[in-house]
Amino acid sequence: MTKRLYIETVGCQMNLLDSELVVASLRKAGYELTDVPAKADVILFNTCSVRQHAEDKIYSALGRLKHAKRDNPAKVIGVLGCMAQKDQRLIFERAPFVDLVVGPGQIHQTAELIARAQAGAVEQLEVSLDRAAGARAEVQQSFESYDPLRDPQMRPSPYQAYVRIMIGCDKFCTYCIVPSVRGPEQSRPPEAIVAESRQLAGEGCREIVLLGQTVNSYRRESGGRTWRLSDLLAALSEIEGLDRLKFVTNYPRDMSDDLLAAVRDLPKVSPYLHVPAQSGSNAVLKRMKRGYTVEQYREMLGRIRATVPGAAVTSDFIVGFCGETEEDFAETVDLVRESRFKNSFIFKYSERPGVKAAQLYADDVPEEVKRRRNNDLLAIQNAISYEDHQPLIGRTFDVLVEGPSKTSQKRGEDGPVLQLAGRTHCDRIVVFPGTRRQIGQILPVTIHEANAFTLFGSVVTTHVGPELYTIGGMAALA
Repeated sequence: MTKRLYIETVGCQMNLLDSELVVASLRKAGYELTDVPAKADVILFNTCSVRQHAEDKIYSALGRLKHAKRDNPAKVIGVLGCMAQKDQRLIFERAPFVDLVVGPGQIHQTAELIARAQAGAVEQLEVSLDRAAGARAEVQQSFESYDPLRDPQMRPSPYQAYVRIMIGCDKFCTYCIVPSVRGPEQSRPPEAIVAESRQLAGEGCREIVLLGQTVNSYRRESGGRTWRLSDLLAALSEIEGLDRLKFVTNYPRDMSDDLLAAVRDLPKVSPYLHVPAQSGSNAVLKRMKRGYTVEQYREMLGRIRATVPGAAVTSDFIVGFCGETEEDFAETVDLVRESRFKNSFIFKYSERPGVKAAQLYADDVPEEVKRRRNNDLLAIQNAISYEDHQPLIGRTFDVLVEGPSKTSQKRGEDGPVLQLAGRTHCDRIVVFPGTRRQIGQILPVTIHEANAFTLFGSVVTTHVGPELYTIGGMAALA
């Protein structure tokens, strides 16, 4: 009898990749995916601890499973990922029917732990050492990297894939839980990354996104030399069948000139850089322990614009951090207006237990003020995104077609023509009418309309007359 697996993932790209790897290992054990928890023999939640809302969502979902476990004691319920590493036995206390709690460094043990639960084991806890629980090498070893198996069905598109090049983080920003739940910063061997990427390209993957908490901090000794991210991009660019390379997330102080030169000179590398600023106030950045000033961030942004003209730069901002004044927020607004990011991810500060900010500073910005600042900054960024999209109307861009758009999926479109979605080389979202056979192709699309978030266009078609000619212009960079 077929065993069924339901897995729900919240959080970042790292979690999406971890879920793909877990599913691949469980497929080998005979499981099939289901999107209905009630039909599943195993229910897994791959969790996030960056914001309280993400944790509340998981605990609520667990609460809804209490009766399902009572009615079917053989059903296995597991909590994976960052919340598992952070809360550990607290999860069993809040949800006693959970069978296994597995940290990010022990993801590779998931299939074995499920088998043990089915054999009668209860409250299995597998997590890594606390950062202060041993020598660095010992703690590193407890956060094992896990990247052996891939499962195209778990990706949003079989033509795009994430590849982890690093795990962990050593920056210790005062608001951030990641160094505690993901462990010390470690770079994977370049040979393993190239081999995995070559395998993905052989399976039809056309775009790879390299992942790291601070991806441009990548350093690894191998073959008698030090590999940096720029070296890795050069090696990956040689892989036949691979058309695009992206990397996230970048740390401002590690945006080196050799990396920018690689983005400029390697055609497969997308001129798209996600570089979180978090605040435009030096006072706030100091309390956040970000390790740079606003002036240094502006200098870095200037080097990006000078070295890679036309590059799309995106950012993250936290509003309402401890002690943030109206003057501090105004400086953040100035940075956003001046920098004209392609888009920004803006979050209200959420105090996390165990981080330095919770110990050092009062969470003293009222919720209504956080909400107002969040909405104000978002409106400013959206206006900039809308303005910067308007000059793209009438231009033609190469678009990697990912699949049906979200609107098409909601409508249940199933005809010969449907709304497709894809991305330009600079990671701009484009939607256009097309057919399923175009999914996975890189097509020239001419833009007819644009809002703050999306470009709308149509595929440039080739017609046969006395001579072969194409309607539309040359594809541009966007």
